Amino acid sequence: MSTPFTKTPGWLDWYQNPSEPAFALPPGTVDTHCHVFGPGAEFPYAPERKYTPCDASKDQLFALRDHLGISRNVIVQATCHGADNSAMADAVKASGGRARGIATVRPDVTDAELAVLDEAGVRGVRFNFLKRLVNSAPKDDLAVIARKIAPLGWHIVIYFESQDLAELEGFFGSLPTPLVVDHMGRPDVTQSVDGPEFGRFLRFVERHDVWVKVSCPERLSVSGPPALDGEREAYTDVVPFARRVVEEFHDSVLWGTDWPHPNLTDHMPDDGLLVSYVPHVAVTSELQQKLLVDNPMRLYWPGEWV
Repeated sequence: MSTPFTKTPGWLDWYQNPSEPAFALPPGTVDTHCHVFGPGAEFPYAPERKYTPCDASKDQLFALRDHLGISRNVIVQATCHGADNSAMADAVKASGGRARGIATVRPDVTDAELAVLDEAGVRGVRFNFLKRLVNSAPKDDLAVIARKIAPLGWHIVIYFESQDLAELEGFFGSLPTPLVVDHMGRPDVTQSVDGPEFGRFLRFVERHDVWVKVSCPERLSVSGPPALDGEREAYTDVVPFARRVVEEFHDSVLWGTDWPHPNLTDHMPDDGLLVSYVPHVAVTSELQQKLLVDNPMRLYWPGEWV
C-alpha cells in the first residue's frame, strides 16, 4: 500500500484478511457507508487534508464487497480528498451500476458540474461538522449548496457529534432535502439509551425527513472489540442504541461498514465481525431485510426497488 505520501503517524491500515461472517447477509445487501482512498499516485490527497491515509482502492473495496456477500456500495467522499471527487466518482463508474456516490462540493459548484456528478452516480453531498476533520462548516455556504442540489433529488449526509445537535438542529431542519445521519449522530454510549441526549436525537429523527445509519460500532464503543478468549462479544455497549433506532425507525435505517475505517488508532475492526454484529441490532429477518436491502434500495436505486 505504498504511496508518494507519508501516512499520518499512528494510522492503522485496514484489516487485510477479514473473517468469514457468521451471519449470511440477505441477497441485495447494500453497504451505504464506505470510502476509497486514492491510490494517492493516481488520485492525490488534498493539500488541506487533516490526515494522510493508507491507500484503499476501488478494486480492494470491491473485493471486500464480494467476500462479505454485499451486493452494492454507497461510496462517501473522504475528507482527505477535499472537494476533488475524482477517486470516488471513478470507483462509482467502475462498479457497473453497483455503486452510488456521496460528494463533497463547494458553494461555487456549477449546475454543469453537478450534472456530471449526477450522471456518474452521485446521489448526495456530505456536510461534515466534526472539527477534527474540517476547519469549518459555515452554514450560509452549506445552505447555498443545499439549494443547488435540491432540484436533482439528492439528499444531504450530515456528520456531527451528539452533543452538538442542540446547536445544529435548527439548521438541519431548514435544509430543503432529505437528510441522512452518519453513525447515529455519534451518541455517547456511556450514557443511558433512555437519557436526554439520545432522546433529543430520537425526537429529531421523528420530526424530520431523516434516514439513520446504524454504522460504526467500532468508532462509538468504549467496551471495544471482542476479547481474544471469547469472553466478550464485540461492541456490546453500542447495541442498545442501534437496536432502539432500528426498532423505532425501521423504514428509514441504513447500514454500512465504514471501510477502510479512517482515523482509528486503537484497533482496526475485522469487517467479517462487523457483518456478524448486524443481527444483534436488527433481531428479526424482517428488520434485517429493511435495514440491509429495502431501505437503501428505496433511497439509492428507487427505479430498481420492488
